Amino acid sequence: MLLIPYGLWLVFSYEYHFLDGVNLLFHEAGHFFFRFLGETMQFLGGSIGQMFFPVVSFISFWRKEQKYEAYICGLWLGESMMYMAEYMGDAKAQLLPLVGGHIHDWHWLFSRSGMLDSSKGIASFVHFLASLIVIFFIVQACIVSFRKEPETVKLG
Repeated sequence: MLLIPYGLWLVFSYEYHFLDGVNLLFHEAGHFFFRFLGETMQFLGGSIGQMFFPVVSFISFWRKEQKYEAYICGLWLGESMMYMAEYMGDAKAQLLPLVGGHIHDWHWLFSRSGMLDSSKGIASFVHFLASLIVIFFIVQACIVSFRKEPETVKLG
């Protein structure tokens, strides 16, 4: 049940918080691993990296039939997308602090694709999609939490 207020806060009042430090670590790792695939992929690699780890964690738990844990990783994916949306929305103003003061990934990407003026709208859409993901996985986690496990019958 504690996930519900957290999810509502994410959807309606998202701000950088403790989990985003983890997302940032995976984001920076993504730049490193994708740098060999060219400049565009290096810039995209940060956001791909921060989405990759929640997805892989989700798959790992799902395969082990640990649905609650998988759903929490799905929630993490949605939260990470919100962090990405915040970064996307900052592309034109470039007010967010950057690790090492380097180039703003989304400013670079949106500028090259001619979409810099649309960055706020794109960010809002990504936040909306992330909100749907967060809500979906919180509902699923609640369902799994409150579902009564079938009792086992001992024979003999």
